[in-house]
Amino acid sequence: MTLLAVERLKLFTTRSPWWSMLAALVVTIGFAALMAGTSDDTAPMDLAATQFGYNFGVVVVMVMAALAVTTEYRFSTIRATFLAVPNRTAALLAKTAVVATLGALIGAVAAFGSWGIAKLITPEADLALDSPYAWRAVAGVALVYFFSAVIAVAVGTFIRHSAGAISALLIYSQLVESLVQLIPNVGDDIYKWLPFNVANNFVTGDPDPSARPVEFGPPPSTAELSPWWSLAYFAGFALVLLILSIVSANKRDA
Repeated sequence: MTLLAVERLKLFTTRSPWWSMLAALVVTIGFAALMAGTSDDTAPMDLAATQFGYNFGVVVVMVMAALAVTTEYRFSTIRATFLAVPNRTAALLAKTAVVATLGALIGAVAAFGSWGIAKLITPEADLALDSPYAWRAVAGVALVYFFSAVIAVAVGTFIRHSAGAISALLIYSQLVESLVQLIPNVGDDIYKWLPFNVANNFVTGDPDPSARPVEFGPPPSTAELSPWWSLAYFAGFALVLLILSIVSANKRDA
């Protein structure tokens, strides 16, 4: 508990988490308001559309999570942490827990805020949370944010430099996975198993995708796993990456 309290204090004594929280909420809720305000009979408002901006919020949360690690390496405060807590694994797990929990909280507020403002602007739209898909589409965003933050902490621990870690995260999540589909013959098959595509399946996966106009919300994933297995896959990927990063941190000089 002491380690968690220390990591919480260190995190919130910098400006980046505050700006990141504000940016993630403004972007995701702002997109929901835009979608609701421009909806009509040809572009109806639905639950998928309320979460149109959740991927942009994920990017902001990953940047925040990476900075939580790389900033300490930049200013060498990580050395003081490891001197005070020789068990580097415990220190890094505490940091990961604090940052990922904040990421999940941001995701929950952003998702329900997006749903709420859409419901306020378009009260006539069917936005009831009355099915497993509906709850995944909204509450499930917090879980995706949580594990995305874990991945970002791991990458930050590996690379240690803010620009490098952020570039790696953004280029992979926003560009590389999509470009993989362009590989002849095997591109689509590989893409089905890439982590952020699979995570998207947890949020957008639906027994009847044709029943909702997906062009007005996050595009449905092409992953072949069921939604909950998709979450387990994404969580496993994040956990493996975190373990490898902790092993690396224990072997390298601070």
